[in-house]
Amino acid sequence: MDIGDNRLRRTRSLRSWKRTGTQNAHVKRENANVLRSLTVGNTDDNEAMEEDSDFLKNGSLERKVMAPRYSLLREVGRGSYGVVYEAIARRSGARVAVKKLRCDAPENVELALAEFWALASLEKRHENVVQLEECVLQRNGMAQKMSHGNKRSKQYLRLVETSIKGERVLSQPEEPCYLWFVMEFCEGGDLNQFILSRRPDPRTNNSFMLQLTSAVAFLHENNIVHRDLKPDNILISERSGAPVLKVADFGLSKVCAGLGGAGKDREGENRNVVNVNKFWLSSACGSDFYMAPEVWEGHYTAKADIFALGIIIWAMLERITFIDAESKRELLGTYVRQGADIVPVGEALLENPKMVLNIPQRRKSSMSDGVKKLLQDMLAVNPQDRPNALELQNRVDQVTCAA
Repeated sequence: MDIGDNRLRRTRSLRSWKRTGTQNAHVKRENANVLRSLTVGNTDDNEAMEEDSDFLKNGSLERKVMAPRYSLLREVGRGSYGVVYEAIARRSGARVAVKKLRCDAPENVELALAEFWALASLEKRHENVVQLEECVLQRNGMAQKMSHGNKRSKQYLRLVETSIKGERVLSQPEEPCYLWFVMEFCEGGDLNQFILSRRPDPRTNNSFMLQLTSAVAFLHENNIVHRDLKPDNILISERSGAPVLKVADFGLSKVCAGLGGAGKDREGENRNVVNVNKFWLSSACGSDFYMAPEVWEGHYTAKADIFALGIIIWAMLERITFIDAESKRELLGTYVRQGADIVPVGEALLENPKMVLNIPQRRKSSMSDGVKKLLQDMLAVNPQDRPNALELQNRVDQVTCAA
């Protein structure tokens, strides 16, 4: 059981970061301390983090802030409790994303630790899941490299206690605490930006369906329920020439454990096997337009990820969009019209479980019968009628090969 409150968490307000265009020119002076050099070598509790001074000139960000291992180039995103920078790893020259999350309020700590625990729990890499290179805890000018379950670190234990108790355990007055996440950089933006800035392409659509279902199958196999799948949280890497999707932003994710037994994974290796589709979660969270009916009620399993994926794929294939009330951005997302209003599919199905979804939505849609049936099953009101992630991956293989 997920130990959490039943408050409905909307990621429109909890979004850890969002990409910005001209926002950099409007950064206020009081936020000047966000760009600081990051020392992430073989750090321990006694190693100081060096910090550069003055980063803003005439209202724009300094192009480079030097650090022992990373050079911060520019701010690429900002949210309610974090900032994301494009950076260069000085030793390899590789571009990375550096996300700085402020861990003062308990809800911020909870989101930051959820992301860390999810990414740190992955023993293997997957091409379609964003890769965490390292995580560093900074406080009072000191830095230490984070490791999962590090009982020797008092600062790490304080963060965990803050998250569990729901109240700040650091005594005042103390400097803010930050977590720095160093991850692979995705230069292609998010799925919204990529899809809506290009002409429809069936090959790209098929490729993205395969990549998305592969990523979710991998996460569920590794006992992770994402709980906030949406186009904003799917990034695009174009380093290989072809676009590669990366599922990102694990701030609302849940690492499921405790229901498994001895078993073997698909590669025959011994491991603790957990059936994430039998692990009940009770904190209603996500973004309205992608939430399954049961999530609105606050009792659900990993099948909620399958529903969200169905909304994303349907919107991607038919380019169905809405305007987000907060950001004013055009976003991919499917909905049901009720008079002059648009209602999230999950909410509409909760109110009327017998409602038949019009798939495809557009009259001139080229959607195949196989994809139509697949989407209907992914968006079933009853979670038990939806395929699990592995079944979904196999079915997507079939419908894309038949296309």
